[in-house]
Amino acid sequence: QVQLVESGGGLVQAGGSLRLSCAASGRSFGSLAMGWFRQAPGKDRQFVAAINWSSSNTHYDDSVKGRFTISRDNAKSTVYLQMNSLKAEDTAVYYCAAATASSWLRSDYGYWGQGTRVTVSS
Repeated sequence: QVQLVESGGGLVQAGGSLRLSCAASGRSFGSLAMGWFRQAPGKDRQFVAAINWSSSNTHYDDSVKGRFTISRDNAKSTVYLQMNSLKAEDTAVYYCAAATASSWLRSDYGYWGQGTRVTVSS
């Protein structure tokens, strides 16, 4: 079992930055791939970014490339999402998730956090 707890969401103006954190406990964090997804009101949960266990491989949705950066600290069992140049369309609940291998597919992730809300005002 893996427990995931996100933090760092909030209200920010367009053009601003936020850093989300996701603390993991339970199963060895260092063996897991981690991902961030988001769900805007009335929309499906969508892939944002993923990172493999060693940080040697990252993936991003085209909508966030060049603005968001995913990273992890295995010693702290934490994954981060640095979000810069935020836009109103980034407004969503952001979820971190854990999988056995890095993937952009929601169905590949077996463990999910409760989410943290990000609101970007224009």
